[in-house]
Amino acid sequence: MKHLHPASDQGYDPEAVEAKWQERWAAEHVNEPDLDTPTRPFYNLMMYPYPSAEGLHVGNMFAFTGSDVFGRFKRLQGYDVFEPIGFDAFGIHSENYAIKVGTHPAELIPRNIANFRRQLRRMGGMFDWRQELSTTDPAYYKWTQWIFLQLYKAGKAYKKLGAVNWCPECKTVLANEQVIEGYCERHPGVRVEQRNLEQWYFRITEYAEKLLRHLDDASKMDWSESTAAAQRNWMGRSEGADITFKLASGDGTMAVFTTRPDTLFGATFMVLAPEHPLVGQVTTTAERSAVEDYVRATAAKDIVSRRVGERDKTGVFTGGYAINPATGAEIPVWIADYVLMEYGTGAIMAVPAHDERDLEFAEKFDLPVVRVIDENERLIASGSFTGRPASAAIGDITHWLEEKDLGRGKVQYRLYDWCISRQRYWGPPIPVIYCEDCGAVPVPEADLPVLLPPLEDFRPDDSGTSPLARNEEWYFVSCPDCGERGHRETDVSDTFLDSAWYYLRYPSTEFDDRPLDPSRTKTWCPVATYIGGNEHAVLHLLYARFLAMALHDLGHLEFDEPFLKFRAHGLIVKDGAKMSKSRGNVVIPDEYVARWGADTFRMYLMSLGPFQEGGDFRDAGISGPRRFLDKVWDLVGRCVSEDAIGEINHTVMVKWHQTKHKVSQDIEDLKYNTAIAALMELLNVLREVQCHEQRVVEDMLVMLAPFAPHFAEECWERLGHERSIFSASWPSWDPSLLVQDQIEVVIQVNGRTRSKVQVPRDADEATVVAAALADEKAQRHLVGKSVQKRIYVPNRLVNLVVG
Repeated sequence: MKHLHPASDQGYDPEAVEAKWQERWAAEHVNEPDLDTPTRPFYNLMMYPYPSAEGLHVGNMFAFTGSDVFGRFKRLQGYDVFEPIGFDAFGIHSENYAIKVGTHPAELIPRNIANFRRQLRRMGGMFDWRQELSTTDPAYYKWTQWIFLQLYKAGKAYKKLGAVNWCPECKTVLANEQVIEGYCERHPGVRVEQRNLEQWYFRITEYAEKLLRHLDDASKMDWSESTAAAQRNWMGRSEGADITFKLASGDGTMAVFTTRPDTLFGATFMVLAPEHPLVGQVTTTAERSAVEDYVRATAAKDIVSRRVGERDKTGVFTGGYAINPATGAEIPVWIADYVLMEYGTGAIMAVPAHDERDLEFAEKFDLPVVRVIDENERLIASGSFTGRPASAAIGDITHWLEEKDLGRGKVQYRLYDWCISRQRYWGPPIPVIYCEDCGAVPVPEADLPVLLPPLEDFRPDDSGTSPLARNEEWYFVSCPDCGERGHRETDVSDTFLDSAWYYLRYPSTEFDDRPLDPSRTKTWCPVATYIGGNEHAVLHLLYARFLAMALHDLGHLEFDEPFLKFRAHGLIVKDGAKMSKSRGNVVIPDEYVARWGADTFRMYLMSLGPFQEGGDFRDAGISGPRRFLDKVWDLVGRCVSEDAIGEINHTVMVKWHQTKHKVSQDIEDLKYNTAIAALMELLNVLREVQCHEQRVVEDMLVMLAPFAPHFAEECWERLGHERSIFSASWPSWDPSLLVQDQIEVVIQVNGRTRSKVQVPRDADEATVVAAALADEKAQRHLVGKSVQKRIYVPNRLVNLVVG
């Protein structure tokens, strides 16, 4: 008889078990890999959270648990796994909430982070807390500012006057994605305005082609296709031509970009963006008043609404004309708000016969429509090009224009340079000083960080200037070049800049003299697996990719793609409905963890559905994982208190090896729900045959460990192991045992199931029928009857028709 572990005869107490192992992990530095000389480094990263006042919600917990499961799995496979954690704590969300509750963000955010830290520790994540970071820490944003300076010195950061979306309630610039049908996403009742402000930009458009090309390079990026497709769509690559139209007045030209140079003969009018610099030149005296009124009206509209396009087209004739270079005809020049300066050249040639938007405009203003492509997709009314296929004519007409010096082939992108300026308080100050004599001067690197100064009144106003300008002691400063009085840039940088490089800082947080240690970075980066929300498929991921490419080009990185593998996690709903405060159905993890334990909660979240799809959280379902853990606990108790019963029978042997194979494959594919189901099936088989062979139970615990780490550690110790279960090796399997040699075939008599029989897999009909006729239960239904027909479905059933 085996001797019980001192606590193994007691029932499973999650609170005691989890507290014990969290304390031990911390004391023994179990989750802290050797960052300098790892044997098999594996960087496992989950998108860091924004520390809201509400704390982690169940969606956060679902995401972090899924990432942690994968990291623990890789650790058991023999990797040195680095799983860091930090907090995306700057930005407008934090600042707006601070304004709402009347608390300074510098006081509010540390409290929120402390709460998040408590929750993340309680869930049992394998985080390396040594390397924790917060974007609000000067030791972090010093290097965010350093990155700005590197791009500025390389000509990849610049300032320009441009049209931007302005929210009167947020009192700052909004990205296009933050404008929903003309309204602010944060304030649905507030219509967004357009303003012209001087802003800082990064030249991400210089990398458009490379950003696109790498999406198709499997050696650099293993990303889900939906994420890659979202980035392709956002960048909007199109091939076409820049075409030059001479002004009929004879004093200038106008350039347009078109993807359809084959329709040039059908261009019957031109449309300029109201902001186009040629508007004043082409407008006649008679039309000037109407044009100026329209320009002012357009200035009040937000960019996104203009880009989407209103159902009812508006526009004004300038009185001016341009010359179609293909036909020589004079065509009228209009202005309309559906044409934007930020795309192409800010001017279009309108071909109403072959463009729906142009046709709507032409019909409203009674402009001519000339058809130049027939129903067979061949050119008509197109001079010497008539009769050619339209697809071939694109290149032909482009070449013809190039020969006449009236155009050239061009690749155009819908991607715009990244505006990083924000007119708020809670962010890293942009490190630039303005001098009347020297202009814009970068802050010397030795003077970094430019600290965010204390500011009691940090509320933004409607001036378009950051509240930082109110702190005169901070605002006025000597010019680094000439020593004369200058002033600081008052805009802070976009939080997307903070998150575009945070993964680089994690391995090097203890270094004060460099943003990233070259040796550490080479060892751990790029990130092996990155998990996050699909809402970040474009902006965060695109900006991180751009910054890696830029830093690579500047000699700071050896790689140019930050994340080798990216997978987006799914979303959690509650009882079939999206969770929201208004519905009152938000799941607070703390309540469930306190009642059921972190491991039960982790297992329930991972069993809701495929990790990349999410699932429906229902309170009644959580008891299932708890019952499973209780049964495993009891099985371990039998294992340590009773001797095993000799040889493992064939059924258990096959199920054991099948489970090891399936769980391994499913975790690799992030199909955590089916991996858990396989473990439950194995447990059922073991209980059915009263098997508690320690080899099998230990393998089950190792496979369970990524999902329920505290529970697995305790059971592992109960089995007599002194080291952590995460020092064990992931179980292997025998491929020959993955297919069961013996299978169970159903026996039917006259179509009704009467028994089951074990036969060799792929046995012939005669063998199966003989086994069925010899079966005791089947024989009871065959007495006094003769078999008239046999129906055999291989490996499934045999039906004996008797009479």
